[in-house]
Amino acid sequence: MGDGGASAAGGEGVNLSHALFDKFVQASTCKGTLKAFQELCEHLEVKPSEHRIFYHKLKSKLNYWKAKALWVKLDKRAVQKEYKKGRACANTKCLIIGAGPCGLRTAIELAFLGAKVVVLEKRDAFSRNNVLHLWPFTIQDLRGLGAKKFYGKFCAGAIDHISIRQLQLMLLKVALLLGIEIHVNVEFKALIEPPEDKESEGIGWRAEVHPRTHPVNELEFDVIIGADGRRNTLPGFRRKEFRGKLAIAITANFINRNTTAEAKVEEISGVAFIFNQKFFQDLREATGIDLENIVYYKDDTHYFVMTAKKQSLLEKGVILHDYADTELLLSRANVDQAALLSYAREAADFSTNHQLPTLDFAINHYGQPDVAMFDFTCMYASENAAMVRQRGGHTLLVALVGDSLLEPFWPMGTGIARGFLAAMDSGWMVKSWAQGKTPLEVLAERESIYRLLPQTTPENVSKNFSQYSLDPTTRYPNISLNFLRPSQVRMSGLEIVFMPRLVETESVARSSKLLNWCQRQTEGYRNVNVTDLTMSWKSGLALCALIHRYRPDLIDFDSLDEQDHARNNQLAFDVAEKEFGISPCMTGKEMSSVVEPDKLSMVMYLSQFYEMFKDTVPPGGERQRAGRDDRPSVPAQLSDRKVDSAAAANNNKVKVMATQLLAKFEENAPAQPAGLKRQVQKERALLLLWRCKLIFYFNNDYVPSSPQGSLRKEFPVNIGGSDVCFFCRKRVYVMERLSAEGKFFHRSCFKCDYCGTTLRLSSYAFDVEDGKANAWLVTPVTSPSIRFFPDPFIPEEREPEKTPASSPVRSPSAAPVPFSASVPLPAHTAPASPENGLFSAASPSASASTSPAASLAKPANESPVRSPVRSPPTSPIRSQPIPLPETRTHKSPVFPHRSICPLTGNPLSPICAQPLPCHEPSSPLTSDSPVRTQPVPAVSFCASVRRFSHHQYKRPSVQIIQRQLEQVEEKQRQLEERGVAVEKALRGEAGMGKKDDPKLMQEWFKLVQEKNALVRYESELMIFARELELEDRQSRLQQELRERMAVEDHLKSEKELAQEKQILSEMLEVVEQRDALVALLEEQRLREKEEDKDLEAVMLSKGFNLNWA
Repeated sequence: MGDGGASAAGGEGVNLSHALFDKFVQASTCKGTLKAFQELCEHLEVKPSEHRIFYHKLKSKLNYWKAKALWVKLDKRAVQKEYKKGRACANTKCLIIGAGPCGLRTAIELAFLGAKVVVLEKRDAFSRNNVLHLWPFTIQDLRGLGAKKFYGKFCAGAIDHISIRQLQLMLLKVALLLGIEIHVNVEFKALIEPPEDKESEGIGWRAEVHPRTHPVNELEFDVIIGADGRRNTLPGFRRKEFRGKLAIAITANFINRNTTAEAKVEEISGVAFIFNQKFFQDLREATGIDLENIVYYKDDTHYFVMTAKKQSLLEKGVILHDYADTELLLSRANVDQAALLSYAREAADFSTNHQLPTLDFAINHYGQPDVAMFDFTCMYASENAAMVRQRGGHTLLVALVGDSLLEPFWPMGTGIARGFLAAMDSGWMVKSWAQGKTPLEVLAERESIYRLLPQTTPENVSKNFSQYSLDPTTRYPNISLNFLRPSQVRMSGLEIVFMPRLVETESVARSSKLLNWCQRQTEGYRNVNVTDLTMSWKSGLALCALIHRYRPDLIDFDSLDEQDHARNNQLAFDVAEKEFGISPCMTGKEMSSVVEPDKLSMVMYLSQFYEMFKDTVPPGGERQRAGRDDRPSVPAQLSDRKVDSAAAANNNKVKVMATQLLAKFEENAPAQPAGLKRQVQKERALLLLWRCKLIFYFNNDYVPSSPQGSLRKEFPVNIGGSDVCFFCRKRVYVMERLSAEGKFFHRSCFKCDYCGTTLRLSSYAFDVEDGKANAWLVTPVTSPSIRFFPDPFIPEEREPEKTPASSPVRSPSAAPVPFSASVPLPAHTAPASPENGLFSAASPSASASTSPAASLAKPANESPVRSPVRSPPTSPIRSQPIPLPETRTHKSPVFPHRSICPLTGNPLSPICAQPLPCHEPSSPLTSDSPVRTQPVPAVSFCASVRRFSHHQYKRPSVQIIQRQLEQVEEKQRQLEERGVAVEKALRGEAGMGKKDDPKLMQEWFKLVQEKNALVRYESELMIFARELELEDRQSRLQQELRERMAVEDHLKSEKELAQEKQILSEMLEVVEQRDALVALLEEQRLREKEEDKDLEAVMLSKGFNLNWA
C-alpha cells in the first residue's frame, strides 16, 4: 500500500505498475515481451513514439526499486561523452533490418546517440537454440546494459556463454526501454528512391515493407543498416566467399530438463584432436565416430558442436556417397537424417561420459530435431562495410553489421563479439555522418576500421573494457582511423563506394629495386660485379659478399677461390640456411653446372636477404660483429619491454606468492652440512645461469655454433636437382618447393613414412639409407643411419671433468640435477625407460615423487650406443614438458626452413619456434651423447604428456587455432597453384612460348609477398598457441600448489616439501616464459606495424582474411 496520505486506488496503481514491470522483465518470448511492454506503457501513459523523451518519462513514472537498479546501469552508459547527452544524432532517422543480437545491439547504440530508430523483424519468435561463447569484453558490455537484471543466470557458470534466444530477449528489452520501435512480422522488401518530380522533391529515401499497409512504408530514413544475416537483402554489396580445407561441422541441441543429474555434467569448453588424441582415439574405438574437435555448452539446451571427419561419416552411413564437390557432398539428398541423429547422439553421450540421463533432441523452428551439418569453412564477408547512395539531392548512408557483414566462426564466440564491435563501429560512423563529415571521409574511416574486424581476437582487443565507448581507439590498440584515404573512395554511378587502391609498397615488387640494393651491398668486393639477377651470382662470390657485408664473422671472403663455383655457392647456401633460416634455392653443385641460374629462383632467394637486411646498418669496415657482451644485459632488456598490464599484474601476484613461499621454505628448512649447502648453492647458480641463458637466447635469437657443421654435406646430393621432388620424383616448381637435408620436395610430399602425417620442417627424423622421413615420435625401428641433433644449450649438470670422455651418459651418482622435477633433463641423459613411459618425467600430472635423476638417468653400464638420427637441432625451450607449437621465422638457426620470403625486423626466437604437436614429442630425444632410439608407436600426444580426463579440456581457442592453421594450409595450396601457373607462363611452359613479361614478373613478386604474409600470420598463430599452453600449465601448477599448501607443513615429509619446491620452481619458469612471450609479441607488432599495413592491404584485396577462422 501507499504512504499514509495515499489513496487505496493509488496504492493499487503503484503495485500494478510494479507487477507489469516484473512481467516485462521475466517475459521469455518475443511476443510475451512486446505484449508486457505495451501493457506497461499503457498503464503508465507513456508513448514509445516520442523517442526523445520516452526513456526519461518512463523512468520518472516507474519509481520501483527493481527498475531503479536498471536505470543506474543505463544512465551510466548514456553519459559517455560520445553520445553528447543524446543529442549527437538527434535529427537522424535510422532503419535496422533484422532483430538479431547484432541488429538490436546496433539499434541500442543509435538510441543512445539520440537517433530515431526503427527495427524490422519478419518473424515474431526467437527460435534459435544455439549457444554462443562470450569474449570478456562482451560480458562487460552486456552487464553494463543490465544483463543480470533480465537474466539472473548470466555468466554464472564455469564457462561464459549464453543462448541466442536469451541474448535476443535481453537486448530486445533494453531496446524497448530506450524508445526504439520494434516491428515484428514486417519484412523489408526494397529501398524506394526519392521521386524525381519537382513536386515531390522534399521526399527522401524510404523502405518498401510487407505488409504494404504498414506505417513504416511512409517513413523516411537517413541511415539504413542491414542486419538480417548472410542472406542480406540490401543491394549493392558484393560478397566474397571463403572456403578452406573441408571441415564438416555438426551442431546438435538436446532438451535441458534442468534436473540435478544434468546440472552435475561438466561442460566442455573445447577440445581438439591435436591437444588430446587419447579422448578421440577412445571415441573412435568405442563408437566408430572420428572427430577433430568437440564443444559442449549447457544453457537453455544441451548444445554440442563437433567437427567430424568425412571418412567416419561415410562409414557410419551419414553421408551416402562421396563427392568432390562440397555442396553436393552435404546436400540434403546425400545425407541420411536418421544416421545423422544417431551419430550426434552417440558423440554427445560419449563426450559427457554417459552422464546425461536423456538425450532427446530439441525442436527447431522448422518443427524438426535440431541437428545440422554443414561446412565450417564456407564463410562470407562483404567487400565493403558501408556505401552512400545519392538521388535527387538526398543522400542515404547504407551499412551492414552481423553476419551480413562478416560471417564468423560462431561456435567460438567470434560472431557475437565481432558483431558487437561492428555495431559500435557503425554507431561511430553514424555519429560522424550526423556531424556533417563528407561521404568520402565517412566511408574511408569506416573501411579503415573494418579492415581490423576480421583479425580481432580476445587477445588483441584493448583489455580496459570499462573504458570501451563508441570511439574505436578505446577498443582497437594502435588503430589508424586514417589508414585509408578519401581518395581511395570512388563514385560508381550515383553510389559512393570504397574501392581498395593499393598503395605502392616499399618492397621488391620491381626487380630493378632488388638489383639496385644487391649492387650497393656487394660494391667494392673482389671479383664481384652484379649487373643482373642471374649470371652475376653463378660464381657464388656475390652471395658470399652479401653475407659478409652484414656478418663478416661467418665467411672469410679473402680465402675464397673464384674458380670453385660449387664450393662458394654451397658455403653461402649453408651459412644462410644455418644462420638466417633462408632455405637454399638449389644445391651449390647445381648452381655451378647450369648455364644460367634460374631467374625466378634467384629472385625469390635474394628477396629474402633484402627483407632481412633492408633496415639493418652494416657493421662498416669491421671484420667481426660486436661481441655478445657488448649487447644490453638480459635484465636491462627485460626492463625495457612493455608487457600487457593485466598479464603483468597477474604474473606479479604469482611471483610475490612464490617469493613468500620460497622464504617460508628456506626458513623452515633443516640445517645442512656446509658441503651440501655449497653444492645446493652451486646447483642454484647453475639453474639461474640456465634461466638467464634461456632468456638471453630468447631475446637475441642467438644459437651457439653447432659442431655438426653443415647439415647438408653429410648427405648425398639430390640426383634430380632442385626442380625434381625427392619423394615423388615429379617436377617441383619454385613456389611449391621446400628444402631440408639437401633435398627439395613438394610441401604435400613431406609426410611421415610410418604414419602418413604431414611433417613440418621442425619435427622430423631423416633416414639416410632409405631416404625416408619420419615424425620424431613414430620412428618405427632403430636405424644406424638415423641421427638426432644435439641440444647444445643446456648447461652441464655437473662439472665436465667428473665425467670420463668415454662415458656417454652421466652416472646416477653425479651431483643432483639443478632443475625442477617437471622440467626434463637435457638430452645429454638417456631417455626414460619404457616402464616409466617416454614422457613420465615431463608430464605435469605424473607423480611428483619421481626424481628427475631417477626417472631419466641410466647407469653407466646401460649406456646405449649412438643411433644417428638426423633431425633439426632444438632450442633450450624444447626441454619444457608441454607441447610447443611450431613458429615460422626467417632467422632461426634452430628451425631454418621457415619462409619463402622472410619476415622483416628482428626474428622470432626459438621459444616460439616449436612444432605444433601431431604425433610429436614434447621433449625430443636430442643428445650430445649416444642414445638408442626405441621403437615407439604412434601414441597419444596428450595422453602421454597431460593425462587429461574426459572432463579436462582446453579452451575454445584450441579449436580456433586448429581451424586457422588449416585455413592457412589451404591458402598456401592456392598460392602454390597460382605460382605454378605464373612460373609456367614465364618459362614458356604454358604453350605460348617463353614470356619476359613485366606484368608477369610483377605478379610473381606479389605472390612472394602474399606467401610471406601467410607465413607471418601462421607465426602469430603459433605464438598464441604457445601462450595458450603456458596459461593452461600455469593454472594447473597453481591449483596443485594450492592443494599442497592447504596441508600444514609439520604434517609433510621432507620429500613432500621438496616436491612443493619443485612445483614452485616450475611455476616460476612458466611465469617468466609468459612474460617474455607477451613482450615479444608486443615488440614484434610495434616493429612491423608499417609493413603489416602494406601486407594487410594485399591480403584484403586477395581474400586472405584468415583470422576469423
